[in-house]
Amino acid sequence: MTRLGEDKFSFSLKMTNTSELQNDNATSPSLEEVLEVIQQFEEYRERLISDSMETAKRAKMKKSEITAQIEPELNKIDSALEQLKAQRDALSA
Repeated sequence: MTRLGEDKFSFSLKMTNTSELQNDNATSPSLEEVLEVIQQFEEYRERLISDSMETAKRAKMKKSEITAQIEPELNKIDSALEQLKAQRDALSA
């Protein structure tokens, strides 16, 4: 059985490093682009939690088990969101 975070709920966080975002086109992303990515990460985070909890109910798993499985992915998302929000704040200044 595959772990939940390793199958359909897995998400590539290649763009979590804001320096990667800045260096892709040798220019900084626009504020609108950063806001869009923040929104997408927030939606993905919520979807990951709700889908995981629904799957846990169907599989009759404990909430703590499913939470432990998705926690590393949530930490990656939260880290990416922190970086993106810092970038958003810098672009807004």
